[in-house]
Amino acid sequence: MIETRITKLLGCKYPMIQGGMAWVAESTLAAAVSNAGGMGLIAGGSAPIDYLREQIRICKSKTDKPFGVNIMLISPNADDLAQLVIDEGVPIVTTGAGNPGKYMDAWKAAGIKVIPVVPSVALAKRMERAGADALVAEGMESGGHIGMNTTMCLVPQVVDAVDIPVIGAGGIADGRGIAAAFMLGAEGVQVGTRFLATDECQIHPKYKKLVLKAKDTDNQITGFYSGSPCRGIKTKYTKKLQTMEKQACPPEDFEAMTVGSLRKAVVDGNVDEGSFLCGLIAGMVHEVKPCKDVIEEMWQQAEVLLQK
Repeated sequence: MIETRITKLLGCKYPMIQGGMAWVAESTLAAAVSNAGGMGLIAGGSAPIDYLREQIRICKSKTDKPFGVNIMLISPNADDLAQLVIDEGVPIVTTGAGNPGKYMDAWKAAGIKVIPVVPSVALAKRMERAGADALVAEGMESGGHIGMNTTMCLVPQVVDAVDIPVIGAGGIADGRGIAAAFMLGAEGVQVGTRFLATDECQIHPKYKKLVLKAKDTDNQITGFYSGSPCRGIKTKYTKKLQTMEKQACPPEDFEAMTVGSLRKAVVDGNVDEGSFLCGLIAGMVHEVKPCKDVIEEMWQQAEVLLQK
């Protein structure tokens, strides 16, 4: 078993965080990952606070292990969610799309561990100064909103730039990916796409099928020209979005096309209008398994490789 500053910080068996995927990362998946020895996350996104409160309480009923909540700081309800995690006694918070500095004192006073997701060295340094306990250095191989640096390049630069522990993310789906992240200096990993193909993941069956069928070239980035690049599975919908961007369509028209698209994918399995967010690593995912099996297989493989 691998022990690092991350396992000590989070109180989990394996130094692994499940990605905070909006509409995907809910109580069932989070609890399953935590029970299997990782750290599950519930995605805050822009969901109603009452719904998120319910998800947190359901997760508590399904696991006595640590779990966390991911807060997108650009969400309109970020202030409410920042208070909710305090009120509900959530032990860990990961953040994205912004600086959590204004919440840090209150979170620290409540005993919450704060782990921002960063796409650059500059933001990593800012987050360390703001009081972060650890960082997730996420490369552009990941699904959803992405930066411009790859995991291979980003992780070692962030490790060299900060003193707090770093968690590698982006393109990790098996033990080889874990071992590679550790060789780059990471003390833990965040995994998202691999958990889409698990028994406990509540996404629509069509979503899981698309992940399982995906090849290494079945990935597409949309929102590049609008300054908010987002990676997902290549479909007629993503091709249409790219065409709109290349034709310099008005921003409001592009926005209208994307509103609600993730829900349409996760809940409805709508392949014509849904945004099936997914990382580049999907081509390595071929089977739906329980979270416990996925996690144990990944770490068994990683430990063998790292011992070499």
